[in-house]
Amino acid sequence: MWFQQQITLSPRSRGFHIITDEILEKIPEIKQIRTGLAHIFIQHTSASLTINENADPSVRRDFASHFKRMVPEDMSLYEHTLEGPDDMTSHIKSSLLGSSVSIPVTGGTLNLGTWQGIYLCEHRNRGRRRKLVVTLQGEGEG
Repeated sequence: MWFQQQITLSPRSRGFHIITDEILEKIPEIKQIRTGLAHIFIQHTSASLTINENADPSVRRDFASHFKRMVPEDMSLYEHTLEGPDDMTSHIKSSLLGSSVSIPVTGGTLNLGTWQGIYLCEHRNRGRRRKLVVTLQGEGEG
């Protein structure tokens, strides 16, 4: 069984946002998969996806403060600045974290660890609508 769907996420502020439940709401077809794989790909170069702790909000704040120090918005450091001080920095952060995640599907749901969630990592100062492509592959029930 194969299934693929594009999902559009509403704009979010800069930061690290847990989107696991939102993805699951938009792909009810996952419930038909007994054993398989979900691949989630973001169609943008200034936002990224990652999996990390979903319980303590300080994790997301620490991600934000670390990336702010690691990739500073100092336009004198970059050549590609046509869209402002967050332009090239967003591309760098996106490349560091990546554009996709793959997660096992077991018993009709994502087989994430107890404290894991899927993050949308919005790197622009003013986030935009973001498009994800979710591809499910697996064996169905029965």
